[in-house]
Amino acid sequence: MIETIYIEENILQHPRVLDICARFPKARKITCGRYGEVFNPKAQNFRIQKQQPALILAEKYRGFMLKAPPNYGIGAKHNYYFSHMLNCLYDCRYCFLQGMYQSANYVLFVNYEDYFTDIQRLSAVTPDQAVHFFSGYDCDSLALEPVTDFVQEFLPVIRAIPNAWMELRTKSTQVRHLLDTPAFERCIVAFSFTPDEIASALEHKAPAISKRLDALNKLQNHGWPIGLRFDPIIYEDEYQLHYQNLFKTVFAKINPDTLHSVSLGVFRLPDKYFKKIHKLYPEEKLFVSPLESKQGMMSYKTALEDEMMTFCTHELLAYIPEEKFFPCSM
Repeated sequence: MIETIYIEENILQHPRVLDICARFPKARKITCGRYGEVFNPKAQNFRIQKQQPALILAEKYRGFMLKAPPNYGIGAKHNYYFSHMLNCLYDCRYCFLQGMYQSANYVLFVNYEDYFTDIQRLSAVTPDQAVHFFSGYDCDSLALEPVTDFVQEFLPVIRAIPNAWMELRTKSTQVRHLLDTPAFERCIVAFSFTPDEIASALEHKAPAISKRLDALNKLQNHGWPIGLRFDPIIYEDEYQLHYQNLFKTVFAKINPDTLHSVSLGVFRLPDKYFKKIHKLYPEEKLFVSPLESKQGMMSYKTALEDEMMTFCTHELLAYIPEEKFFPCSM
């Protein structure tokens, strides 16, 4: 799976580095000064690298937990997002990561303890109020779990802090560790879904909707609270029928008693990311949809965006109580 591993020279003897390298004894190991030497150069071909990404093991020095935007969250006042990794195993055409980064290689920051310290610090500021930490912003939370041990390492930290909550955002079926671990209410496993017709066209390398639902069911049966993330909503001619069918399929499979939250949001990309992705995939039908730039973000035209949000909101509220619904706006 991983043929090349780049390692920052100052962490060559880090225990996580040694452990990961031992799992890939045949991988080529290359030392670098800082990960940016490999990850940031402009003369890289994202599409070619995506075929066989390298793994870059690095140390993060700052910005462990970042304040979430005001309109981002699932019910708490204090919201932060974080990335233990950069880039994703999957290849979704609408993903902003391919517009943000020059490289398709994976970067894994191995100094988890610094993340733990920041989680503990921020939680202690408001000990009587819930603090939510969102994983999966710059990567899929679970897709590379067999390599990173991210969930295995982070869950005990969250569990030990009474007011700390964590969301694991994923399309992955890599849930083995969660199924081997006692569930607790302050960790929400949030699965992202689009209709089959859209997923098969745009979500390359990601598990099929049916496989995600199978993983979700196993987690629910084990006691984990579940989130549903219909974000982004993608427009196509029959989007209403396809989203109706998606909602019907998903809610026929889940247990509503352990459903924590449902969120909904439309497709949007910063203008500069959109231009870069469009250049990578000029033939992609997604990018000739009825889009427009609004305040530096590319999204659907306002009337269409409102129509899609209104339609999907109405459909979702037929299945869930309004207090579990969290629409995302730009």
